[in-house]
Amino acid sequence: MKYSIDASSAQSAYMQLYLQLRHDITNSLYKYGDRLPSKRFLAAETMTSVVTVEHAYNILCDEGYIEARERSGYYVTYKKRDFFPVLEAEEKEVQITPSHYNRDESFPFSVFARTMRNVLSKYGEQILIKPPNLGSHELQRAISDYLARSKGIKVMPHQIVIGSGAEYLYSLLVQLLGRDRIYALENPSYDKIYSVYTANGIECDMLKMGKDGILTAELNKTRASVLHVTPFKSFPSGVTASASKRNEYIEWAAKRDGIIIEDDFGSEFTVSTKHEDTVFSLEPLHSVIYINTFSKTIAPSMRIGYMVLPSELVEVFLSKIGFYSCTVPAFEQYVLAEFINNGDFERHINRVRRRRRQEEINKGKQEVKL
Repeated sequence: MKYSIDASSAQSAYMQLYLQLRHDITNSLYKYGDRLPSKRFLAAETMTSVVTVEHAYNILCDEGYIEARERSGYYVTYKKRDFFPVLEAEEKEVQITPSHYNRDESFPFSVFARTMRNVLSKYGEQILIKPPNLGSHELQRAISDYLARSKGIKVMPHQIVIGSGAEYLYSLLVQLLGRDRIYALENPSYDKIYSVYTANGIECDMLKMGKDGILTAELNKTRASVLHVTPFKSFPSGVTASASKRNEYIEWAAKRDGIIIEDDFGSEFTVSTKHEDTVFSLEPLHSVIYINTFSKTIAPSMRIGYMVLPSELVEVFLSKIGFYSCTVPAFEQYVLAEFINNGDFERHINRVRRRRRQEEINKGKQEVKL
């Protein structure tokens, strides 16, 4: 029997089946275009109902892993390393600004409330215990799995450092890399980046942007040894660095034994089906530190960010500043880990993306009418 349901588990039958199917899809046991077993076949195999199987399939459809074809069945639409491959190639990308959050975008209050209750029941008094300094192991593993699924970033959980937002993580990086370095930033860039670095005594060199990233001439002339970039939809320019530019950043770091800080805010909301490698995935061993946050994708009040260190920097981090306590409460970390592991985070992302896509379509229709 390929799929089975544990009747003694506290987890619902449809969620167990969904997680097993998602695992097989993301690990290429089912490839793009493959037809999944029929609802009746799976119901018989798992000794559940057709409704249970249908519920699991609906979740996979909602997340963009599969699609239903009338009178034909369910087919895999997930492509390995694609972001969330449910949208059409001609869709426009939508920029999310650092301060942007639309309260009408249906934050999943009921799902989040249920997740909180589940965490209280599951972990009990464990939520009162101070989490490890780098972050809870549960959240590190959840983020590690999510990055592998959605961005092709394959790292060990211990390479992930949890902190209360990107600004806090910038400050940690100053202590890790040292104040004697010059930091190069995109010009223009999100002003908070410059403010945090200068407040920490860092000299910043602002490098002019071209159509596909920082101009080569600017990279060549700077004396900086740290390069902070936002390759996906840089704010406020909206520029996305080309593949050749990302490799140019890596070559820049290699020539001067430098470090790249890849700030990936808001990339989850891109609606393009064209896969764009992160800089970290192109050079995961030595020179790139990856930063992202959940305050842009879930809510501004979700002050949880994380950075992924290259493996050779983990021990350096632990020896220099590993004594700092994690700034995110254990309860919030367990809730977020559960939210990710259950697939609710990806469902939320896809709902927002589809809504924005429809808004763009409607806007285009209105413009045509005018």
